[in-house]
Amino acid sequence: MHLLSTIERYLRRTGLPPTRFGREAVGDPRFVMDLRRGREPRPCTIDRVVAYIAAHDPAAQDAAR
Repeated sequence: MHLLSTIERYLRRTGLPPTRFGREAVGDPRFVMDLRRGREPRPCTIDRVVAYIAAHDPAAQDAAR
């Protein structure tokens, strides 16, 4: 799984702005922009992002029903 592509798909599905996603998921509004520029997140940050998407992704929630 490539983290940035997962985030990009989530942003397209939800319409959430990248800055808001970064702020809500990891407390950093520049997070997505930095990833797009090559930032390598730490494993604990990746875990936080994956958990955030799992908890807030409408597609994942629909599949669970």
